[in-house]
Parts: sequence; structure tokens; C-alpha cells
Amino acid sequence: MKANDAVRALGALAQESRLQVFRLLVRKGSAGMAAGDLSHHFGLPAATMSFHLKELSNAGLITSRRESRSIIYSANYAHMQTLISFLLENCCADNGGKC
Repeated sequence: MKANDAVRALGALAQESRLQVFRLLVRKGSAGMAAGDLSHHFGLPAATMSFHLKELSNAGLITSRRESRSIIYSANYAHMQTLISFLLENCCADNGGKC
């Protein structure tokens, strides 16, 4: 992962509503959740939720798929794992690798 990709992902999560949405999608697993249901769950207008979902999607943190007339959003676990690995790749390197 490049540093600018990590900054984009961390920046997207640095906003309270987006962090809450992402954490809920992590809990929901691959089933995900429809955009309208997310709006209702958090009590946010559809346009506001759409903005937050776009930011999370642009950061690579969530994916979307169409099911009938709904767009279902899910956490992108692979991208989050890549981000975590990037953050920890030099863990304790200055301490001989001993944490």
C-alpha cells in the first residue's frame, strides 16, 4: 500500500459518521446493508448518507453491489487488512523486532 492510499483511508475514517457506518458494515459481514437502511439506522438524510458512502468507497474501504432496486454496501476486508498491515509493517523494527 502506498502512503497516500493509507492517508485517504484514514482520512475517510476520521469523521464520526463514516467511522460508525464502516464499523456497522464490518459487523454485517458480506451480507452488507442497503443504503436506505443505513440512512434509517443512523437517522441521516439519504443525501448525507450517500456522501459518506461515496467517501468510504473512494477510499477503498467499502464495496457496493446492486440487488434488485437496492445498492448493498459491504466492508472491504481485504483493503482494511492491507491498511492494517501497512501500519504495522515496521512494528518494533527499532527494537530488534521484539514488541
